[in-house]
Amino acid sequence: MINPQFPLLASIAGGAFTPILGSVAHVFAPVFAPVLASFIGGEIFNLIRQTGAVAQAVLVILLIFSIFSWSVILTKWSAIKRARAQSGRFLRAFRKAQRLQDVAAVSEQFKPSPLVAVFDNAYDEYRRQGDGNINAVQRAAQIASSEELTRLERRLPMLATTGAVAPFIGLFGTVWGIIDAFNGLGDAGAATLRAVGPGISEALITTAFGLFAAIPAVIFYNQFTHSMREFAARMDDFTMEIMNFIERTTGVTTGVR
Repeated sequence: MINPQFPLLASIAGGAFTPILGSVAHVFAPVFAPVLASFIGGEIFNLIRQTGAVAQAVLVILLIFSIFSWSVILTKWSAIKRARAQSGRFLRAFRKAQRLQDVAAVSEQFKPSPLVAVFDNAYDEYRRQGDGNINAVQRAAQIASSEELTRLERRLPMLATTGAVAPFIGLFGTVWGIIDAFNGLGDAGAATLRAVGPGISEALITTAFGLFAAIPAVIFYNQFTHSMREFAARMDDFTMEIMNFIERTTGVTTGVR
């Protein structure tokens, strides 16, 4: 059977799933329990083991939020780092080129950069329009800029949601735990700190986990939002550079101000 110290798992796993989950718990608990205890401290780990079903449900929800937010943080951090590095290299190659065809020939080498998509879209439109409608080239570049910014911002709302919701989920678990502690105190009939202290300590665990999930999400959301503004400004400036390049190499007045 499942360890009675985990009532939430016991309640969820009733019926046919109990033998399966029980065997899984017996196999993995001896491996992961010492690791978790050494990471967060033995006393805190014991408090988590002694929490009730509602608190365990809250902790599981917060753990899911934390895992998803950290996956977004790590993947987005890596993507922005590559995009920033490749954008610098692509700009240097663009400014050294004498023709748009030369830039188009090497643009695939800098693909992680959002500037490459802006250039490719503008260059494709330029080839279709020729010298007839340069303003269409500018519009094509602006469309690509908007699409790239949307791509870069993908999954960022997950961080905002975690930062906004996780503390309140943890607070819910704390309030529930305090209610349960005082209810037990009334049944015991002994209004002492020794009687109510352990229950309140267990209840405060969920608030701590809520903050643990929310704080990194808020920090990195603000950092990534700042990076998005930088990319948006850089793509707008690059659009102007493309227009200047066309005007300089073809003699056609773009009319861009």
